[in-house]
Amino acid sequence: MTRVDTQVRLDFSDVLIKPKWSDLSSESEVSLTRTFKFRASGQEYTGIPIMASNMDTVGTFEMAKALYPHSLFTTVHKHYSVEEWVKFANENEEVLSNLAISQGIGEADQDKVEAVISQVPQIGFICIDVANGYSQNFVEFIEATRRKYPKKTIIAGNVVTRAMVEELLMAGVDIVKVGIGSGSVCTTREMTGVGSPQLSAVLECAAEAHALDGHIISDGGCTVPGDVCKAFGAGADFVMLGGMLAGHDQCPGELQSDDNGKQFKLFYGMSSKLAQEKYNTGLASYRASEGKVVRVPYRGDVSRTVLNILGGLRSACAYTGSSELEKLCLYTEFFRVSQQTNGVYLTGDVPMW
Repeated sequence: MTRVDTQVRLDFSDVLIKPKWSDLSSESEVSLTRTFKFRASGQEYTGIPIMASNMDTVGTFEMAKALYPHSLFTTVHKHYSVEEWVKFANENEEVLSNLAISQGIGEADQDKVEAVISQVPQIGFICIDVANGYSQNFVEFIEATRRKYPKKTIIAGNVVTRAMVEELLMAGVDIVKVGIGSGSVCTTREMTGVGSPQLSAVLECAAEAHALDGHIISDGGCTVPGDVCKAFGAGADFVMLGGMLAGHDQCPGELQSDDNGKQFKLFYGMSSKLAQEKYNTGLASYRASEGKVVRVPYRGDVSRTVLNILGGLRSACAYTGSSELEKLCLYTEFFRVSQQTNGVYLTGDVPMW
């Protein structure tokens, strides 16, 4: 018999953060830097816990170099060669503390990561990324990876439920990636009907992870800086961004122009037909595309976007009386809303009266 969970589940667009009395006189008094100690690896990390996604249009070496001065983190995509990794590491050793090497669970990925880490042992983070984190094979792979790299911090996902967060943490994961179908170029929900609204997923998964001395990443669903603030307010330890960091100078691909002369770059999901053709000679006959390709307006240097995001986050902390980002989830209460913004000017037609 089919079971229906009738509990209301919410997305970022369904809530607003409740303002609270504060003794802060300025956003400049807010500290966004956090220090984490990870349970399984024993490793410590200090920085602003916003991450570039490990998509090949965002998680680039160029992005890592641009985000490092802002104390942000980059999960580098898995398609760089061993030689490219070694060259980058030799030229940018200081950046290595703020990035992860990514892999799937295939044998070729395992061999590449092993080769890179043997030559660049300073890499402290491994991101094991699959579309569906709900498999015994995935858990067994994580257990084997933990045995192989006992002192590396392991990021793994994606999942959206408390039970699977517990399973992954017990298998040796330090940071669980939370989010299925929430990304702007992900079509998993349309193609499979599977997923969870991101805010509720973060609330539930963060509670489970923190009870077990683990951590989570809110991966996907952020479209504006306010969504980043809500993810942290809901308990996310890290927030991973894809679309919000797309279209910048640090993203690969030539600038293109549309019929009106506006410049853009391509941004696509890693399960899209384009990505599968680029790296896997096309979609397998048993698979469907679960990603789309979009044109993102050209945005220039990513630092301007980063400063905008960090400014919004500091302001959210000030609105809630949080002098440190770590306190934001302790002080956050949400209003459930039916509308977030006044959209009268969104169409470009200005009413006259």
